Amino acid sequence: MRLITYLTTIVVLCVLQVVRADPAHTNNWAVLVCTSRFWFNYRHMANTLSMYRTVKRLGIPDSRIILMLSDDVACNSRNLFPGSVFNNQDRALDLYGESVEVDYKGYEVTVENFIRLLTDRWGEEQPKSKRLLTDENSNIFIYMTGHGGADFLKFQDAEEIASHDIADAFAQMHEKKRYNEIFFMIDTCQANSMYSKFYSPNVLAVGSSRLDESSYSHHSDVEVGVAVIDRFTYYTLDFMENIEKNSSLSLQDLFDSYTFEKVHSHVGVRTDLYHRDPSKVLVTDFFGSVKHIVKDMHDQDNDFQAVLKDHDGTDGYTDHIVNLALSKNERNPVESSKAVSVGLATLRRSERSVVTFDKSKGKAKWSAVVPISILLGLLVLTLSTQSQNNLSSRTATAHSF
Repeated sequence: MRLITYLTTIVVLCVLQVVRADPAHTNNWAVLVCTSRFWFNYRHMANTLSMYRTVKRLGIPDSRIILMLSDDVACNSRNLFPGSVFNNQDRALDLYGESVEVDYKGYEVTVENFIRLLTDRWGEEQPKSKRLLTDENSNIFIYMTGHGGADFLKFQDAEEIASHDIADAFAQMHEKKRYNEIFFMIDTCQANSMYSKFYSPNVLAVGSSRLDESSYSHHSDVEVGVAVIDRFTYYTLDFMENIEKNSSLSLQDLFDSYTFEKVHSHVGVRTDLYHRDPSKVLVTDFFGSVKHIVKDMHDQDNDFQAVLKDHDGTDGYTDHIVNLALSKNERNPVESSKAVSVGLATLRRSERSVVTFDKSKGKAKWSAVVPISILLGLLVLTLSTQSQNNLSSRTATAHSF
């Protein structure tokens, strides 16, 4: 029995040799989808373009925004303001402007293309500019608007996407490590039913109306002749206009801003699949950009001393020191010998450490010394125990004679 216990312990230790670090949030993406077409659905295109303007203003570049739009409003023959789209009757802001990049337009806005976009199931001919090139460190904001019903959303009055279709697409994304977190927002009739089938982790969802409720437009422009924005999106934008890149407002603040008096329907939020408290999640975690700060290496000698003093060459700082040495060599060849000697000395000390850290892969690894030492120790312990048992057995036999 003891031998079985030892073998089980060895197996467990071998499994624990490699410990993965938690994935970090390093980049944001936005997928903005208007599923309607035709002039009388003007407001749905204004909804989507309004969200497009917001995420761009907060720092997400066009290279990380996928915009799906029928794009048949700005140049429609009924438009009294050719080349322009507005979301307010005062027409103070032209949403179309001069810098709108529509990735999927017209009849490219289909259920198939939307699912392929999320799951990245494309052929080699698909350009990178029309792909969602996310990874396990990506936060994705997905916004959809159009005409819908219980568990479905229409695509250009030609086809429908069901709630379980989106749920299964998210599951594939999770299996393929295509996201860190997803924030799903939908503005349509009976919108809350569209996230009811979700089952993948780290997905937060909000909808404009519950089952059997309509989602209403906010107001019309007499000269345009149709409604120009929906109520849910209008009050979302009203909140977002107070957000800057360094804002400390949370998603819970956004959710609390929705009231029945404003939206005229019951906004729903689903948080059971999400691992964080929305009150502690910044709005900019999804709507803004992620900045990477690179230290100015103006005083490399001080960097050497700080690293040696604080970390004594362990915890993966060897790579940092060697990089500093190489940089010093390029900028001042006279001091190269000093820099390289410091780097090599630190490298030798780090090789004797118990744990090493590979920054390029984000994995903490036990060095080979640890499991081998444990295995040898357990083997010696097993042999010594067996020898002691054999000796006791022989002693007992001798006494019996």
